[in-house]
Amino acid sequence: MTDVYVYCFIERDVPAQTNGHAGQRATLETIKAIGDPIMESQIVVDDAELDSRGFFMGSVANDSRPTEDVRNEIRSLNLRAAARDREAMILADDDAAGAAQKYMLQLESRELRKQAKKLQRQCDDSAAQSSHQAGAPDFGQLDASPTAG
Repeated sequence: MTDVYVYCFIERDVPAQTNGHAGQRATLETIKAIGDPIMESQIVVDDAELDSRGFFMGSVANDSRPTEDVRNEIRSLNLRAAARDREAMILADDDAAGAAQKYMLQLESRELRKQAKKLQRQCDDSAAQSSHQAGAPDFGQLDASPTAG
């Protein structure tokens, strides 16, 4: 279990108009060899979400497809929580340091799952609201009635 930072980047030796930095993220170590990081694009992901070269294999909420990106962010949060749960299970409780580390991992796991549930609720609420609006009558046509002033 390791959280890692990944960034969008601008590739060197690629014309600016064809630079595909927005579609891909990587670790700083990976980016150093191919381009320059966009530091403001930093996000945290689990190391299991990286390929062997250090590129992020998923997408995130500030990328191109919002609904898919939210699902990926929820998945990432749950992956990070599960990694903490696994690490906490192998720690021994018999010494104070181990117990404290185990407690912190469990606390982080709960917080990550809480964030994932909050995002899921927001997603569900947004979908329900969109569905409700799609089925709502078009009140703009009321003005065309013969009784409208």
